[in-house]
Amino acid sequence: MGKLDVAILRYLTPEDFRVLTAVEMGMKNHELVPGSLVASIANLRHGGVHKLMKDLCKHRLMTYERGKHYDGYRLTNAGYDYLALKALTSRKVIASFGNQIGVGKESNIYTVADEDRNPLCLKLHRLGRTCFRNVKDKRDYHAHRNRASWLYLSRISATKEFAYMKALYDRDFPVPKPIDFNRHCVVMELVSGGPMTHVMAVDDIEGLYDELMSLIVRLGNCGVIHGDFNEFNIMIDNDGHPIIIDFPQMVSTKHPNAELYFDRDVKCIREFFKKRFGYESSLYPRFSDLQRDDHLDEEVACSGYKRTHHIENELLQEMGIDLQVSDDDESDTEDSQEPEETSKCSEDEITTLRREVEESIQRDETVAVQNLTKNTETLSINNKIETEEVPTLIPAEASKEQRPNEEQEDKTSQKYRLAMIEKALSDVRSSRSYTSASTIAPEIVKQQVKKNLEAKQKRMERKKAIAKGEASAVTRQRRDNKETIRESHGLWGWAE
Repeated sequence: MGKLDVAILRYLTPEDFRVLTAVEMGMKNHELVPGSLVASIANLRHGGVHKLMKDLCKHRLMTYERGKHYDGYRLTNAGYDYLALKALTSRKVIASFGNQIGVGKESNIYTVADEDRNPLCLKLHRLGRTCFRNVKDKRDYHAHRNRASWLYLSRISATKEFAYMKALYDRDFPVPKPIDFNRHCVVMELVSGGPMTHVMAVDDIEGLYDELMSLIVRLGNCGVIHGDFNEFNIMIDNDGHPIIIDFPQMVSTKHPNAELYFDRDVKCIREFFKKRFGYESSLYPRFSDLQRDDHLDEEVACSGYKRTHHIENELLQEMGIDLQVSDDDESDTEDSQEPEETSKCSEDEITTLRREVEESIQRDETVAVQNLTKNTETLSINNKIETEEVPTLIPAEASKEQRPNEEQEDKTSQKYRLAMIEKALSDVRSSRSYTSASTIAPEIVKQQVKKNLEAKQKRMERKKAIAKGEASAVTRQRRDNKETIRESHGLWGWAE
């Protein structure tokens, strides 16, 4: 989700965009799109499609990932941006791309221009950032689906914002003029001004405060609540008038928490004026003061407004919004059961691992007992040999060093015998210490075997998690097929 680099856009061919579109179409019902499906959707030769996909992955417009059951391709944010920019360029909405002027928790803002070099504003929705991933509790984009792609949620967010902006602009609200949208991109008029959070001094503080509170009440009378009405989502133009931006979180006044959102918007404005300008007024609107005179929430199907089956809005149909439960929800519920299966498999693996550990420990214990008995036998044999050989060796060795002097002969023979006895005893001690060190406690054996098995299991898991390309996927599939044939014991006509 880094910065957008459009330098490669001019070098992409129509075949590249055809492959990107094929991956986008495949992602409607696939988490990872297989290469064969991309080739069939793109209607190009398989070899050519493979080369194009390899180049697109090199430029990070696509990624090749390894899934649980199969490998495939996934469209990245940059690839999705390129598809949207290509569509807007073909419509002649934008002709040049400028710098980045803003970054939010769920969007990036850029400056663009049309063919007449009129400056415009391009907003790219970026749902799924680490700082804003709890979308299910704060938005209802996914309807009743258990899971959805971040690209799909970004597209719905952009579609809703364009619908809100168009409806508010038609009612003469101070909002940017909506130009066009495609996928997760919204093109609007560039506001000549800056955010209110950068404003340090105002000529008429009371007038600006009254104007902002009037906008909150006017939105409530139309049946909607902004939901994030603060200094970061309010622009001040060159004349000192406010302009409202950022509408995806708008809710209806029929929402269960509508009063809470309304009071929060009022509180944000009051606290900002108190901290920044030292202005505090006892006059502020309340939710009970609203007098509904419009049905904007029904027109754009705001969050909190329940649509009936006979109501069909032409604007929402044109933009592709359908908040009713579709057949995809059943498939999503089936997919949601996959983690349970994986947990069962993991438990089975754990039980098998424990069984292997116990069997190996039992084997090691029996081997240790056998070694201990052998060592005790060897010790007893060595003791017998020492008691028998030491008296016989001493006279033989002593006889070689006899001297003419008998007194010296007795002294040397006694010293020599004592030295030989000490040497024999030291050899016995060393052999005993060596043999006793070879026996290991059963607890240490258990810990070592368990540690080795766990390390082996981790190595196998790391090896499975590595995806080196489509060729490795084919090799893995052939290896699995060969293993299946080998385990069938000649069922397929041959066996090793």
